[in-house]
Order: sequence, then C-alpha cells, then structure tokens
Amino acid sequence: MTKFEAKKFNIPELKGISAKSIEEHIKLYEGYVKNANLILEHIDELGKDSEKYAYELGEINRRFSFEFNGMRNHEIYFASLEGGGSSCVDGHLLHKEIEKTWGSFDLFLNRFKAIALTRGVGWAILYYDPQTKQLLTAWIDEQHLGQLSGCSAILALDMWEHSFVFDYQPSGKKNYIEDFFANLNWGVIENNFALAIE
Repeated sequence: MTKFEAKKFNIPELKGISAKSIEEHIKLYEGYVKNANLILEHIDELGKDSEKYAYELGEINRRFSFEFNGMRNHEIYFASLEGGGSSCVDGHLLHKEIEKTWGSFDLFLNRFKAIALTRGVGWAILYYDPQTKQLLTAWIDEQHLGQLSGCSAILALDMWEHSFVFDYQPSGKKNYIEDFFANLNWGVIENNFALAIE
C-alpha cells in the first residue's frame, strides 16, 4: 500500500497568524500523516488474527477516519494560505456559483463565518456536491464527524483551538476568522472548485 506523505507548503507572512503558529500547526498536520500510516500498518498486523484482535481492529479502524480527515482537511487549509490573500473575483465561475446558491457573495460569507463560530472544535467547510451540482456548507465535529459523503471539500477553515489560540487567545475566534479570509488565496479555492466540477 502506498504511504501517505506530508506535503510542503509555501505560506507567506500572514495578517494576524504568526509564523510560529503556522510552524507548530504544520507539525500537528505531519502527526496526522504519520498516524494515518501507522494505523494502516497496525490494521494489517492485527488482521492476521482478526478474531483474537477484533476489539483492537474495531477501535483502530474507527480512529483511521480521524487521522485521515485531519490530514486532508489540513492540506486544503494550508494550501489556501499559499501565495497571499486575494479576492474571489466577480464573474469567475466560483463567484457566479456562490451568487446563484446564496444570492450574493456577502450572504455566503456571513453564513460561512456563522458556521465557523459553532461551539466546539471542528471545521467549517464549503463543499461541492456532484450529484445535485451545488455548493453546500457544513460544520464538521472534530474532523471526521459530519463529513458530507461523496462531496468535494473546496474550502476548509480549521476551528480547533490549536489553529488560533497562540495568536488570538480563546476569546479571539472572530478576529481569527476575519484574518483567515484576509489571508485566503481565492485562486486556490477557485482551482479546487474547477477540479470538483470536472
């Protein structure tokens, strides 16, 4: 089986989010990659005697989605910060789709930011559903509970405290969300959308 490999990200100086915070956050992401690989190895080992290790296999299989989604969500998150902040260009395909779905870009942004303020730890995610050919927003508890099956995540905002407490303190969630969007490279998100609709 092919092993997962941690990606490298070229993230510039960001508004509000320190280089130290990003450095520590990337170490956490690398831990998800490592743990996803380890779990697959252990599943193979324990599977040699699945009756004896039935309980362990059940628990480790449950854990895999946590580690795997932690890896993938972070890859979307960090990639969206590469290249510096840019706007979602009026008239581009994604902007048109957002306006079609929510009436205006501002209404979408308000909705997404409200989702990001959900109590608890998790992710605010913008998805594309290929079956209904529409955009959807969702809150994901932790990083694996509530993922929309069959949909492509095109924008992911990490709302675990590790993503903002170092720079903003627990009370600074709103400021962190505003700075995330100031730093967001919408060109990356538009490319994610283009790949999702292919």
